[in-house]
Amino acid sequence: MTSLSSGLLYLVLALPFLGAAIAPLSLIAFGRLGSLILACFPVAALAILFQQSAQVQERVPILFGFDWIPSFGVRFAFRLDGLSFGFAFLILAIGALVVLYSGGYMPKGSKRGRFFAYILMFMGAMLGLVLSDDLITLFVFWELTSITSFLLIGFNFEKEAARRGAMQALVITGGGGLALLAGLLLIRESTGLTSLTALLEQPDAVKALSIYGPALVLILLGAFTKSAQMPFHVWLPNAMEAPTPVSSYLHSATMVKAGIYLLMRLFPVMGGTPAWETILPIFGGVTLVVAALLAIRQSDIKLMLAYTTVASLGLLVMLIGIGSELAIEAAVLYLFAHSLAKACLFMVAGSIDHSAGTRDIRALGGLARKMPMTFAAAILGAAAMGGLPPLFGFLAKEEVYAATATADLTGVLTTAAAVAGNALMFAVALIVAIKPFAGTMPSGLRKAHESTPLIWFGPVVLGIVGLLAAIFSQTTHQFISNPMSPPALDGAVAVDIALGFHWGPALILSIITVVVGIALFWRATRMRSLVADLLSRIGWGPDKGFDQLMRALVIGAFHVTTKLQPGRLDVYMKVTFAVIVATLWATMLATSSLPAWPAMPDLYFYEWGVIALVVLGAVVVVLANNRLTAIVSLGIQGLAVALLFMLLGAPDLSFTQFMVEILSVAILALVMTRLRLMPADRRPWRDVVPELVLSIAGGVGFALFLLHITQRPFDASVSEFFTRYSYVIAHGRNIVNVILVDFRGVDTMGEIAVVLTTGAAILALVRIRVVKSDPRYSRRRRRKAGELQS
Repeated sequence: MTSLSSGLLYLVLALPFLGAAIAPLSLIAFGRLGSLILACFPVAALAILFQQSAQVQERVPILFGFDWIPSFGVRFAFRLDGLSFGFAFLILAIGALVVLYSGGYMPKGSKRGRFFAYILMFMGAMLGLVLSDDLITLFVFWELTSITSFLLIGFNFEKEAARRGAMQALVITGGGGLALLAGLLLIRESTGLTSLTALLEQPDAVKALSIYGPALVLILLGAFTKSAQMPFHVWLPNAMEAPTPVSSYLHSATMVKAGIYLLMRLFPVMGGTPAWETILPIFGGVTLVVAALLAIRQSDIKLMLAYTTVASLGLLVMLIGIGSELAIEAAVLYLFAHSLAKACLFMVAGSIDHSAGTRDIRALGGLARKMPMTFAAAILGAAAMGGLPPLFGFLAKEEVYAATATADLTGVLTTAAAVAGNALMFAVALIVAIKPFAGTMPSGLRKAHESTPLIWFGPVVLGIVGLLAAIFSQTTHQFISNPMSPPALDGAVAVDIALGFHWGPALILSIITVVVGIALFWRATRMRSLVADLLSRIGWGPDKGFDQLMRALVIGAFHVTTKLQPGRLDVYMKVTFAVIVATLWATMLATSSLPAWPAMPDLYFYEWGVIALVVLGAVVVVLANNRLTAIVSLGIQGLAVALLFMLLGAPDLSFTQFMVEILSVAILALVMTRLRLMPADRRPWRDVVPELVLSIAGGVGFALFLLHITQRPFDASVSEFFTRYSYVIAHGRNIVNVILVDFRGVDTMGEIAVVLTTGAAILALVRIRVVKSDPRYSRRRRRKAGELQS
């Protein structure tokens, strides 16, 4: 790839972030026209992307990037192929329409600029996610989508429900992101492969390893939390507290598809196994049916669409789990159709709310004459969602049934789940598209009117695109369907389904779906009450469970904090040393790293004298009758270490140690004379013995650890580096001084700051005690007390 092409693709990634940077100023300067300017950024990125479509259609991946952290083999690397191209197309195209929609929907005020900045930042994060090739880069953008979605969901932070929804989304998707990171690191370290391209070139590298099971669970946790699979689905309906442009973009077309993208991307690497073909269809099928039932129970239009989105995501997961060629084709077609239809219907919901002032389906009716453009968009979106011809959703639904309708038990169960879920979702689509617009208009809606073109333009365009994509299906397959399928199937696939009469099981199932969906629509009120009664009988659910979990977390953290941080220095020291001792011993015992007993060295008499001095100092410290004697005796240990440095040929270190020990003993002795402490430790043995055990375990643990280190082969690379470069780089021949002042200058400055802070704290402590012992201080206290009493 030429440097010009590489630079243009970097520009594709950068344009949304550039738009976010200028969003506040653009809206201040140009008002509502600012949204037109901001929409140009994703449109320009989309135009650049389409310049690479010819190579993408030839199924030749475009790789670009640069080293990010070379020492760890991390690259800021990206891959543009059919799968990432299809997702990037949806992100940028729907994103541009959402930006325009937001210009008409969001009220004037200082918060508008922040909103546009957030949504463009999310666009850039999502774009980076689907284009990432390096595993670590993928995780970085994955978490960036969670952070930006948190900001968007909680945009109206004055509302408690918005704050809760944002926090719930962040906790669930962020927790899944950490699981994903663990899975990616497990794959990376086990296979030695650091990029998706390398994994796709060796598709059996992960399946053949013993870590496949744990890695699969961790990856699925990341995907299921992001794509709202049961029981992690609760964050998505609660995210409807966000402004409607956020719902139509993040929670229908893009962010919730991140988990679907990950499963499609890793299907050649991790799919096709019994575990994959069991877990995904079960979770996907349950999510599809349960969420569709929850959708028909709602009366808020956005909540109805939110639960149908969860159901659609379940259908996609189920198809990817089936994993056949037809199933992956169906997943690609359904992904495209669902993104168009659901983004359209969410915008319709926002338009109704913006004009009528309510989203309650029971309080709406007769809006067709008042809002004809919105009504037309709603009909197109509902028809696409229900899979009616001649919409692209019809082709997707036909392919779904062709993939599931097999004679085995798995085929029967997945087909039943698909028919039930699609029928329920079609009923919900009919409710959303017909109920607000048909019938008699309630008196409270007399002032309802068609919104500005900026609001109805987006849903109308999406509805028309869903129609044209089916009419010109071969063009759609050429640019979207065919290029997206091969990366998922790891082979060349030609999707050729088009509008027409396809008699067979798929058409029969489609007819059944439509008939059942219409019947459920006519009995929607009865169905709503039945599902509501069932849920009331069940009572507990994942949403309530999340609150209980968070409450338990807070209570547990409170109790742990009060135990470990009670404000007492002795407790802090015990906890710190206990953790260190546990880490030392657990690591050595778990890895069988206990050192061999060393041979007794041949020491000179004066070296034996130094050892005897160390032992004598330790005995004196333990047997000292008061703290002052113990502190002075403790200096013997430091002086003995200084003598060892001198005997081993390090006079500068020896001198430093001498000075530090003398200064430390002098300061501690000074403090002890100033503070009113017990002269000796008078605690009972039940308090002393645990500390004695802890100190002995710590001393022995550090001794064994150091013995283990000294028995390993010596790595002289660091020593050779400092020897070679100390004079060349830092112009100093004293290597120790060069390390302290030049190579570790910032660290040394930090150590000096710590010593200075400690000295200042000790000085303040001493002065407080001195002042309180001054008779003048007592007289002032008595005088102030008298004034307060009077």
